[in-house]
Amino acid sequence: MIARMISQFARFITGVEIHPGAKIGRGLFIDHGSGVVIGETAEIGDNCLIYQGVTLGGTGKEKHKRHPTLGNNVMVGAGARVLGPFKVGDNVKIAANAVVLEAIPDNCTAVGVPAKIVRRNGERIQNDDLDQVHIPNPLWQSICKHGVEIERLEKRLNELEKPTAKNLSVKVKGTNDKSI
Repeated sequence: MIARMISQFARFITGVEIHPGAKIGRGLFIDHGSGVVIGETAEIGDNCLIYQGVTLGGTGKEKHKRHPTLGNNVMVGAGARVLGPFKVGDNVKIAANAVVLEAIPDNCTAVGVPAKIVRRNGERIQNDDLDQVHIPNPLWQSICKHGVEIERLEKRLNELEKPTAKNLSVKVKGTNDKSI
């Protein structure tokens, strides 16, 4: 009860919410801590750096260990979400606003939603899913699709308007010549 009261008072003063059950190693540095949430079963190794708005949380599917375990020397960028009962290895960097949903091995850098590993042991990993330059423009794709459909409909309309043997001049009995 006393630990919970201290936790709630500290959250009110700092904007950082650390559950009293969380295990935190030496040298944790929370930079600009507003909005940081560290769950009950989270474990944080030594010399970790956590920026503002980070959540070390659970997904709601687990019963016992629900929160992540961070190794030593882990940096978690602003707004990142690390969700689930897995381990993030030693010397890992997690980019700002990344959403980590599975384990990350030692000495890696992870970015994106969901997070993908882009560096391992200092070497860049080729990952085609992370090409942010050559992505298709959905608006342009839609315009092209509609242009093709309009062209198809115009061809069909021209076919229907072409004169055929049926709609040429026909003599109707008892009237003058008329085209139908």
